[in-house]
Amino acid sequence: MGKAAENKLYKRTSLLNHAYALFTQQGFNKTTISDIVRESGLAKGTFYLYFKDKYDLRDQLVAKMSSQVLLEAEKAIAENPPKPATVESYLFALVDYILFHLQQNKMQLNFISKNLSWGVFEHAVEMADKSDTSNFNKIYQNFLTALQENNYKCDTPELLLFTIIELVNSTGYSTIMYETPCTLEEYLPHLHRCLHSILESYKIDGTEPEETQQP
Repeated sequence: MGKAAENKLYKRTSLLNHAYALFTQQGFNKTTISDIVRESGLAKGTFYLYFKDKYDLRDQLVAKMSSQVLLEAEKAIAENPPKPATVESYLFALVDYILFHLQQNKMQLNFISKNLSWGVFEHAVEMADKSDTSNFNKIYQNFLTALQENNYKCDTPELLLFTIIELVNSTGYSTIMYETPCTLEEYLPHLHRCLHSILESYKIDGTEPEETQQP
């Protein structure tokens, strides 16, 4: 990476990091672009070289943080054998790692959960030119490959993945932050059963339907 590219990455990362600090300290609505650039030590015009507005920055920040957690989970699973034998067991291991990670990082959980939306998800999948959102795009492509290789058929895989993420996000938030309706540890077996049912509804059994005999 050349110096110009390093400088751009440094400025963008600085804006994201200082924005996150301000969003969590004083709230998203009370934080202005002027606040962000002042804390970053950058000119206001520099902000618009990287983000359309404050909402675009927030969406990219959520995508970046979410993809980082997902990548950490993937790495942890790969480095701790045995490797999950099925896409379902892999999904369970991934979800468990993420939720236990967020249980230890409640500020991060609070920020992601409050701001995760379909717009963020769609934005992350489409923006493959950004280093952090390209990670999210890679995870999405891995998800598509896993479905295909394990005999799952889904015409709208982006909606399936979003449904899984929303389910894990909302229920995980309640059990971690408020232990409602139970603790995370108590809830995980129920979550696994729900995820199993969702995946099973897309499972192809590999047999062709019998032809109807003509009289």
